[in-house]
Amino acid sequence: MPPAFRLRYVSLWVLSALLAALAGAGPVGAADRPLVELSKAQAGTGGSVTVSGSGWRPRALLTLLVCGQAEPRRGVTGGTNSCANADGRAVTTGADGRFRRELPVVEPPVPCPCVVHVATVTGAAAEADAALQVAGHAVEPLPADAAGGRLSLLTDTRLRGSGGLLTWFGSPPSRTLLVTVGNVGTSPVRDPVFQVGTSHGVYAPQWQDQRWRGTIRPGGKARIELPVELGAGAHGDYTVSLKYGGKVLAEHPWGVGRPWGVTLFWVLVLLVVPAALVRGALAVIDHVRPRRPGHAARQARRLPPPAPRRASATPWFAPDGDPPGPTGT
Repeated sequence: MPPAFRLRYVSLWVLSALLAALAGAGPVGAADRPLVELSKAQAGTGGSVTVSGSGWRPRALLTLLVCGQAEPRRGVTGGTNSCANADGRAVTTGADGRFRRELPVVEPPVPCPCVVHVATVTGAAAEADAALQVAGHAVEPLPADAAGGRLSLLTDTRLRGSGGLLTWFGSPPSRTLLVTVGNVGTSPVRDPVFQVGTSHGVYAPQWQDQRWRGTIRPGGKARIELPVELGAGAHGDYTVSLKYGGKVLAEHPWGVGRPWGVTLFWVLVLLVVPAALVRGALAVIDHVRPRRPGHAARQARRLPPPAPRRASATPWFAPDGDPPGPTGT
């Protein structure tokens, strides 16, 4: 075999091997992206659909919701307030990152287009949507896509506020999230809806939709202030996250002190209440116990003797005696 032909043959073999490797890597990369599929694209209220998924994190807890004013390309535009939260379902993925679950079909609180929205509850945030037509439910066009207006973080986030006496006694801790964002797009952003989430430990953030009133023009910036509040008695290390348009803009740690006032209150209760109960019990016992017979005699002996009566110097003034008469009468 001539050397030139042998070199060309080896080059073709190496190129074929590389193409085969790339072709084999393609499905693996696609499988790493969370996917959701439905058993049917349309169903009426009262029915159900089978939701299956792949590419999710193994042993991850997921929520399944029917949401309105949404589509897979843009996501749930109105946040979870557009979903039938009370009729959702939960499922845990298997070791291979797959799941399968029946989901009842209900009417969401807002008009369609609708989707089945799947999102993680714990761990790293991930979500995916699949289009669903809810038969008989109202349909309205989605709001204009503000793809020309994009918000970007300009400064680091910070939390304003501090705890007080009520927080020390278990009142819900609250802060104000401060952040400056800029519009790096080509169209204005009017009344943007942000999502503020708080997470503790390994749990995924619990998102709340918060609308900021105002308009951010292209090239402009705005200072955003959004309230953040935890549950009563919360303490430990938390993380506050800010998301807009499905993208996390910022995260900020929040260390919440333990409400020692509650501990002090229970310590006082455990000390004061038993002492009061013991004193009351002793008083009752002392009141109802019978007296011993010699008790009154001993009390009488302890009394001081009566003072002797002094003889009167004028006995004729005694009320019961007659004055003496003359001698010899």
